Amino acid sequence: LVRIRAASLCRSDLSVVNGARVWPLPMVIGHEAAGSVDAAGSGVRSVRPGDDVVLVYLPQCGGCPRCRGGQPWLCETGASANRKGELITGGTRLACRGEPVHHHMGLAAFAEYALVAEASLVKIPAGLPPQDTCVFGCAVLCGAGSAVNTAAVRTGESVAVIGLGAVGLAAVLGARSAGAARIAALDRLETKLPLALALGASEAYVAGPGEPAPGFDHAIEAAGSADGFALAMRLIRRGGRVTTLGLPGPDVVHALKLAELVANGAQVQGSYLGSCNTQRDVPRFIDLYGEGKFPAASLVSHRIGLEAINEALDRLADGLALRQVIEFDAA
Repeated sequence: LVRIRAASLCRSDLSVVNGARVWPLPMVIGHEAAGSVDAAGSGVRSVRPGDDVVLVYLPQCGGCPRCRGGQPWLCETGASANRKGELITGGTRLACRGEPVHHHMGLAAFAEYALVAEASLVKIPAGLPPQDTCVFGCAVLCGAGSAVNTAAVRTGESVAVIGLGAVGLAAVLGARSAGAARIAALDRLETKLPLALALGASEAYVAGPGEPAPGFDHAIEAAGSADGFALAMRLIRRGGRVTTLGLPGPDVVHALKLAELVANGAQVQGSYLGSCNTQRDVPRFIDLYGEGKFPAASLVSHRIGLEAINEALDRLADGLALRQVIEFDAA
């Protein structure tokens, strides 16, 4: 049982509300949060009451073929439980008027308390501000993880990041931590460019006529659109790598020119959860935060109470916010 201290809004939460992705309903949404353990069952080994934790949206079972094969970010058991709106340990734990209520990503974090499986949380050092650490369960893992793990950016390489929401900005931070020599940040909105530069991008552009010339070792697409993916494909050098992590609607398609793909030796890959092992990578990025190398607060544009969640969802739908954090203790 976790007392939720802070939870932030992500477009995946919005997808439940607007129906862009089909989920079992009714459901308590919210999948990016931090809090403290209030109580733990007798079989729990990794945490105890009083521990500070980050919640993670994909529980990793450790026993399925993907987990045993070293790809826990593709955990089949966790993904199956999430699709059903259940905990990885089976079934739901919420009800309203006697009817079952589903858990979003095994967490259901837009509430004062959440009952979660042990695999859905990671212990972190005590005393860190939850309004900062909550973003490590999704935005940081997906963005920074895609640069560090999936793209495997190496010292001295060049990286273009397309889409400068919280996840794209986390990818900028990840590329910087990996030692990239050149980081170009691109977005449709000019207002997003100054923050990308402040976080370590070496140059920034409005996507379109002013975009840089091709030649990047990596292009990380965090816009979640066909146009963003097409731009990523244009920007890489011969033999370059496109890593796409944005999630457009399920019907969005892009036509690849296969001859160019082959002739240029291009590499295209998807990134889910930033190819992260949550028990390894959450502490890894939290350590960078503690050293002042990962300013998570910069990914947050609004701090709100739970009563303002509908307005926050409207801002999210209109593209007017980065991460918006619900601060439960403030309420």
